[in-house]
Amino acid sequence: MRTMKAAVFLHPGKIVLDDKPIPVAGAGEALIKITTTTICGTDVHILKGEFPVEAGRTIGHEPVGVIAELGPGMTGYLLGQRVIVGAITPCGQCHSCLDGHQSQCGGKAAGGWRFGNTIDGCQAEYLLVPHAMSNLEPIPDGLTDEQVLMCPDIMSTGFGGAENGEIKIGDAVVIFAQGPIGLCATAGAKLKGASLIIAVDGVSARLEVAKKLGADAIIDYTKTDPLTEIMRLTNGRGVDVAIEALGTQQTFENCLRALKPGGTLSSLGVYSGKISMPLDAFAAGLGDHKIITTLCPGGKERMRRLMNVVASGRVDLKPMVTHRFKLDQIEQAYELFANQRDGVLKIAITP
Repeated sequence: MRTMKAAVFLHPGKIVLDDKPIPVAGAGEALIKITTTTICGTDVHILKGEFPVEAGRTIGHEPVGVIAELGPGMTGYLLGQRVIVGAITPCGQCHSCLDGHQSQCGGKAAGGWRFGNTIDGCQAEYLLVPHAMSNLEPIPDGLTDEQVLMCPDIMSTGFGGAENGEIKIGDAVVIFAQGPIGLCATAGAKLKGASLIIAVDGVSARLEVAKKLGADAIIDYTKTDPLTEIMRLTNGRGVDVAIEALGTQQTFENCLRALKPGGTLSSLGVYSGKISMPLDAFAAGLGDHKIITTLCPGGKERMRRLMNVVASGRVDLKPMVTHRFKLDQIEQAYELFANQRDGVLKIAITP
């Protein structure tokens, strides 16, 4: 039996590198050899026991690699071809997929999120891809692994928050938290045509990256009350769209308070506790507010479009890769990322 190295969840607080069998591609499946992957904030939720997965699960949902094996029924692909796969792997055939909600594949909440959740993920040497005809997308020549590394999740999620927030040309938008997803939401707001983009964070280095990605104004919440400054920047009107990109009560509530009447709160954060709705900020339910959540869109067409944006030069997310580790160093990488040390944004992990 051939084995591979994989980052395995044992119990809350413990992810270790272990040996696991290399999967075999069945009908409609593909096996890819991972060339680059990364760690997501959701993986940290799993590590801390805030999002439940079964013991022994291989973690990770942001794969870049080459095709190592094609199962029966797989056509149009070649062995050795460079590909990416979205963090969400819709089947393309169920009611939810055909109803336009591919992220909820199978009719269960977050059902399209399989890697590192309900099946083994990609922080390993090999990854088995289900429904591969719907999910494998070749990487265009000229794009490096690190250029497309954000596409499977972070870029798709951040852009999805801007898209689902229905940002219009000329809108004022605030994005609370400028971690990787918030930074991509900032870039997405720029592409959607917002004329005033306000980025809020407490880390100056992240705010500087936000400016490069399209923020017109930055607010360091450790130095300035963000709500007061947002109202000043919008002449007391409030923003058209507020994007929450952290998953805390404070950022959720600040987004709601920053909105104009009739505005939209686009929520991207993964919450690990109860979220309460402040009566005044919610205008007792009479403010015509819209609250929408987003699980990152997946599927190969989504990946193709995102890579087109990267190839066009309209967005450059390479600066978000701040650290690089080998898979053998995965435990060190988790320690760094989970504790947000040394200015980390995203970590490129290579076998």
